[in-house]
Amino acid sequence: MQKKYNHYLLLLILLFSFFIRIWKIDAAPASLNWDEVSHGFNAYSILTTGKDEWSESFPAIFRAYGDYKLPVYVNLVAISESLFGLNPFSVRLPSILAGCITVLFSYLLVKKLFKKEEIALLTALLVAIEPWNLFLSRAALEANVALALIVSGVYFLLSGLEKKNCSLLLGIALFGLSVWTYNSARIFIPLLLIALTLIHKTEFYKIVKSSKSLATFYMLLAIVFLVPMFIQVSSGVGLARYESVQILNDTAIGRIGELRSNLSFDESVERLLFNKATYFAGQFTVNYLKHFSPEFLYLKGGDNYQFNIPNIGLLYLVNAPFLVLGIWRLFKQHGGKKYGKLIIAWLLIAPVASSLTEGAPHTLRSIVMLPIPMILTALGASYVFSRLAKFRWLFVVFALLLFVSFADYFNIYLSSYRVNYSWVWQYGYRQAVDFIKTNYNKYEKIVITKKYGEPHEFVLFYWPWDPSRFQNQDKTRYYQSNWYWVDKFDKFYFVNDWDIPKVGSEFALESGGTFDCASCLLVTSPGNAPENWKKIETINFLDGKIAFEIYEH
Repeated sequence: MQKKYNHYLLLLILLFSFFIRIWKIDAAPASLNWDEVSHGFNAYSILTTGKDEWSESFPAIFRAYGDYKLPVYVNLVAISESLFGLNPFSVRLPSILAGCITVLFSYLLVKKLFKKEEIALLTALLVAIEPWNLFLSRAALEANVALALIVSGVYFLLSGLEKKNCSLLLGIALFGLSVWTYNSARIFIPLLLIALTLIHKTEFYKIVKSSKSLATFYMLLAIVFLVPMFIQVSSGVGLARYESVQILNDTAIGRIGELRSNLSFDESVERLLFNKATYFAGQFTVNYLKHFSPEFLYLKGGDNYQFNIPNIGLLYLVNAPFLVLGIWRLFKQHGGKKYGKLIIAWLLIAPVASSLTEGAPHTLRSIVMLPIPMILTALGASYVFSRLAKFRWLFVVFALLLFVSFADYFNIYLSSYRVNYSWVWQYGYRQAVDFIKTNYNKYEKIVITKKYGEPHEFVLFYWPWDPSRFQNQDKTRYYQSNWYWVDKFDKFYFVNDWDIPKVGSEFALESGGTFDCASCLLVTSPGNAPENWKKIETINFLDGKIAFEIYEH
């Protein structure tokens, strides 16, 4: 009866997890951002033509804007779109399901490690409702799918080591898929595999001795998934995304020179003290430690408002004492055991990828830390409530505080965050495209400002434009600042805000050249239109501020 009751509790947690991830998914976040519409249109293009927007057949990496997206999420969206069509729900569905899968396998993993149902159930609940995983599960984010693959991969790999069966192969296959899903996994997974091998070297050795075929298939799978990854990473394409976010960027080089100029030592000493190696080591260390700060975890979160609500922590503050106690219990009671070593290794390895980039601590790039904070919190809470079993009212108080924390957070997410930060999600493009589509045949040219980022992709997605038509028609593309920009396709022209003239009808393109707008529709930022053009429509952000003004000439 107790076991059956626990299964019902798990089912309830999973159903609740799904509900809070899918509820009002078309409206919160307020709109699809440029990465989400890129996923959506490239998936639609693959689904209908077998090629991406660059006419590449089933690419191993999607060029997109020049940020080179890994293939797993795009192909999952293609499956989703085949079932539900091209819409925000289809684009976000893989991430929603991945969030729920992470909840399930966090439960299974903790139950396998600690053999305690209450710790496993509480871990699953915390993964389901705490801001970190909940927020990222509601947007189309490759990182969220990678996390689900990693957590389930650890579970199956450990099961395979324990039972010496094909679960081991499933585990390494899931790890392999994760490195083709999100870039952080490309650093985390090799490090985690090294840790797992060292911790479970006896089990691996027994498998090699007793089942050479299983060991051979394991190695072949690892080679199939990981070797092409290393080859791709070593190429310019594989490093394109990292080069745009790395610590040692142009700003860092300038900072090194500034630090040297503030010294009055011999030049060789200055170079010894301040150089790329010392700067990188120092910045990496600072970035790494910030991932464990209360400010990041409990008070403020990261600085990118597309990955967390500003000035609200990634974990509920009510759980902070339990996490600290959980760390103490882990080292005191479980640190010498293999599963304890795994959790410690996981926690220490997880921030490495994020720490290599600027903007750390970064909510999304450090997602591979999950579900460790939830496991430690559950471990601490279980210890407290087992020691204070006579005071059951304390558990009721904790449950009430946890529910209030969740309810308050979710309300803010669905209301004030959605309204006040709709601009972060590039709200207004859908409304603009709807207006353009209705009036498309009235004008010879349609001009859209680039102020809010990548307008061509929003046109392609929300129209939706025929992918084969886009692949084959003339378009103006150019590469600048590690990015591919589109200036023109069909009758659409995309211009910088500062290239919109104050008078007349001659517009300049960033890629070079000008064009005249004699019969023209202009979608622009507030007040940025030539004199004597007629304003015919205004599109507002959800907070009432103007997003776009539409003019005709």
